[in-house]
Amino acid sequence: MLPTQKELAKLAGVSSGTVSNVISGSTRVSERSRQKVLEAIRVLNYQPNLIARSLKTNRTRTLGIVVPDITIPFFPKIIRGAECAARERGYFLIVLDSEGSPERESEMFALLRAQRIEGMLLVTASGEELTPERWNAISSAFPVVCLDRLPVDLDVDSVCVDDCGAAEMAISHLMSCGHKEIAIITGPLTLRNEQERVRGYRQALQKSSIPLQRSLIWNGSFEQDEVARLCQNGMLRPGGRPTALFATNGVTGLAALRSLYSIGLSTPRDFAFVTFDEITAEDFFRPAITSVVQPTFDMGYKAIEVLLDRIEKGQNEGRRERVRLPATLTVRESSSNFQLQASASGNPPRRRAARTR
Repeated sequence: MLPTQKELAKLAGVSSGTVSNVISGSTRVSERSRQKVLEAIRVLNYQPNLIARSLKTNRTRTLGIVVPDITIPFFPKIIRGAECAARERGYFLIVLDSEGSPERESEMFALLRAQRIEGMLLVTASGEELTPERWNAISSAFPVVCLDRLPVDLDVDSVCVDDCGAAEMAISHLMSCGHKEIAIITGPLTLRNEQERVRGYRQALQKSSIPLQRSLIWNGSFEQDEVARLCQNGMLRPGGRPTALFATNGVTGLAALRSLYSIGLSTPRDFAFVTFDEITAEDFFRPAITSVVQPTFDMGYKAIEVLLDRIEKGQNEGRRERVRLPATLTVRESSSNFQLQASASGNPPRRRAARTR
């Protein structure tokens, strides 16, 4: 026999109304009473009847998040932040993987609609532009907040880092180490965040009066073979290789390092290297990799706050929220300038300790 809310109230020593308020989260109760109810729930192993409650209140207290590839370590960290924020506010979070396919993404939207979710976080698939028509079809069902990959020319609630500023910070770091021949390897340029990171690269060069060389902009993808071809062609070109390489995302960055290591090049001996996003295999790389680090947990957490605020205000009320969180640069050995210093002095290079900031 499943326990009832009356039994919870009796065990906790509070009214049935207080129990109901704690479970629904609809009305604030004192922390002391809330803890009593939560302890009673734990002791009696109480499971609320979500279907019955949603029919009664017309609310499911369920949210969704759709990501393009849950195997990429960047996305589980966002999901953890989102789930934490949702749980703290009495919501459940359904996590779905579109596998980078716009068609599967549409199937996920239909599934979430059938689950009667109250709102959704979306990291779009990379294969297709999110058109106004497609966006209206999605957002007419429930409020949506876009994360990381933002639609072009659409006014939407969104949370991401300052991609342009973060990329400019990475390139400025490489220039401060003495590099002028800096190549950039990108992900799919159909993605707005990739476009912004290329813009940051251009801005950094322009501010330092370093001429832009189009031959150093390698428009790549998330495919390892394509990244390997671009990197190896660029690094082995007859005119000499660049002294530094910047990857605009962790997937492309990892593929770039693997491909260049496979042909006998290493960093920082042969080239300095910085990647956007931490590489999870970081501990296996020696020297360690300099990375632009995004506050992934905070991004997920803040996105839920923006979503719940939108749910409360209404879909078409007020201005859209555009949250831009700062990224940080963690400086390690891969961008060390000891090779440039050694070449200038004629002395053999010496390994420097990793630096962080």
